[in-house]
Amino acid sequence: MKRRSALCLLLIVTVLSSLFSLFLRVSAADTSPSDEPAASEFTEEETSFIASHRKVRIGYVSDRIPVSFTDKDGEFAGISRFIFDRIGSMCGIEFEYVPLPSGDVTYDTLLENELDLVSSVEYNEENKHARGILISDPYLTSRKVVVGRKDLEFSYDAHLTIAVQTGSQTIRKVLGEAYPNFDIIDCDSIVECLDSVRSGKSDLMMQNQYVVEYLISKPIYEKLKVIPVLGLDDMLCFSAVYSFDERPGPTVEDGEILIGILDKAIASLTEDEIGSYTIRAVSDYKYTYTFSDFVYRYRMAMTILAVAVIIIIVLVVFIMRQHVRIMEDRANSKVKGRFLSTMSHEIRTPLNGLVGLNHLMSQNIDDPEQLRSYLSQSSVMEKYLLSLVNDMLDMASIQSQDMTLDVQPLDLGLLIKTVDSVTSVSMEEKKLRYRLESDIDSPYIAGDAARIQQVIFNLLDNARKFTPKGGMVKMSVSQKTLDSGKILTSVVVSDTGRGMSEEFQKHIFETFAQELDTVSKGNQGTGLGLPICRRLARLMGGDITFVSRKNDGSTFTFTFEAEAAEITGSAPKKSAVHGTSRPRVLVAEDNELNGEIIMELLQEEGFEAHLTENGRDALSEFESSEPGTYGVILMDLLMPVMDGFEAAEAIRALDRPDAKTVRIFACTANCSPEDRDNALLAGMDDFITKPIDVDVLISKLSE
Repeated sequence: MKRRSALCLLLIVTVLSSLFSLFLRVSAADTSPSDEPAASEFTEEETSFIASHRKVRIGYVSDRIPVSFTDKDGEFAGISRFIFDRIGSMCGIEFEYVPLPSGDVTYDTLLENELDLVSSVEYNEENKHARGILISDPYLTSRKVVVGRKDLEFSYDAHLTIAVQTGSQTIRKVLGEAYPNFDIIDCDSIVECLDSVRSGKSDLMMQNQYVVEYLISKPIYEKLKVIPVLGLDDMLCFSAVYSFDERPGPTVEDGEILIGILDKAIASLTEDEIGSYTIRAVSDYKYTYTFSDFVYRYRMAMTILAVAVIIIIVLVVFIMRQHVRIMEDRANSKVKGRFLSTMSHEIRTPLNGLVGLNHLMSQNIDDPEQLRSYLSQSSVMEKYLLSLVNDMLDMASIQSQDMTLDVQPLDLGLLIKTVDSVTSVSMEEKKLRYRLESDIDSPYIAGDAARIQQVIFNLLDNARKFTPKGGMVKMSVSQKTLDSGKILTSVVVSDTGRGMSEEFQKHIFETFAQELDTVSKGNQGTGLGLPICRRLARLMGGDITFVSRKNDGSTFTFTFEAEAAEITGSAPKKSAVHGTSRPRVLVAEDNELNGEIIMELLQEEGFEAHLTENGRDALSEFESSEPGTYGVILMDLLMPVMDGFEAAEAIRALDRPDAKTVRIFACTANCSPEDRDNALLAGMDDFITKPIDVDVLISKLSE
């Protein structure tokens, strides 16, 4: 009984195993496409052709993602590639893929490239009967769609313009027959067609649905929409090339045989197969956002940042070139080499930070808080680059002996109080003890207040930077009358900082001199401050001297001579717009981008403003406005039609009450002393240099 039971169990297991093997074979046969059509489907002539033509050259369209394109590795990719590889394996033929030039491809181009086949040919009557090519059955069918702006009131009865890629004969034929009211605009590429619609040069464009849906995923085309209403199929097929004249090339007989083979392979493809290739390509080649997309999305912030950096870089490059020319006349090649090396380091350091911040911003597109932090950090680096430019301008002016002092009556006591007020805050922030001792007998003198402040601030800032927390900084100011009758002022700045080595003291007033151990401790500077300040002091008839010991502090003494002067009080100027803290501003700026930036800055600060693009328009706008409409005019100097100097003179000459009282600020990148003098002579009140310091601009507008 046990033996019989065992035999029955063995029989059952054997039957189940056989059934399972049969199920696997059937399943494999049902789900796996055959490697090639049945051998009986090919004629003897076709079989012979396959044996003798194992490699066939196919030209493919290289700019239609995801249908047919060249990927980042330089390889043919897309829906067509999946289908071609499958057809090649079915026929037993190896395909060699050759990219075709974009635009209209001529018959001569096909012969010159020795192509056997061309892909992505439109299946239509014209191509069926064209001389020199034979076309296969369609291997891929999709839809043709039109694209227009989202705000377009679309109607096929309207008289519209449509962008069409050069060489798209089928589209031209359909449009000519069905929509004769459409005017066709030729474009060299699909992207150019889309750009034509985006810019408003044309109303519509037409192309393959898959290609269009990929491209308009870009943020730059966010204002475009697909209009899938044209009942037009986009059927793509192969085209066999043959020579119909005496030129060498494939024969028509070879083309007919090759097309016959391809048609049989195409017929073996199932809709499910083609659908799976389409889904795979669309999924694999989705549009991915690039850094340029990030820049476009945040274009306003990035534009302001980029413009500021570019302006500074251009200025620095210009100044470097000017300085190199001066040094070629005054110094040897060793000095020039040190200059370029140091400037390269000073410029590259903050620029490297800006480049890094740009990369970090691109990695944190969706984090507004982080973006604001990065923009704040970039602003600090921009200010450092601007200070470098200012130092370089001063150095270039001094070395070329172009620098002059703007000597005016001033109140030295008030100047020292201003310096003391600002310095006290920075010293307190670093936890330093700070004291001012002032013994001024003759406060009213004639001198250049801005340059005197520049030297004193530089000495105090150096003391602050090189004095550790808890240390002491002291400023003493005293005066005496010289035999010549001039007033000699002495400003002494002492600190308990780290001092300087004896070796470095020999080079302290040389351009770019910095002691290595202080640089390594993070005290950022260019080494231009003290050389500039000493030369300014000597221009004022004085000098800068110092006493220092390593690890025992430093004392710098700044002296300058000045004539005694009298200062008479004057009534402050009244605002042209009474009773308001935000005067209406008229802006004259011929550069469109600069104009947009200035307008946005003003509007964000609560100012009403009107933009004009040259001096004549600014004059016309002011003249036609009601008196008192504008309290301030921001006037660029170099503009077409009428420059800023002429416009300011014309406004001041108008016969109206506010022509003399309206505040006119020169707002320009031209910052030479000559430009400043000419602006004041033309009737302007003040000078604002570009790149614009927003705090300075708002301060002047709010006075």
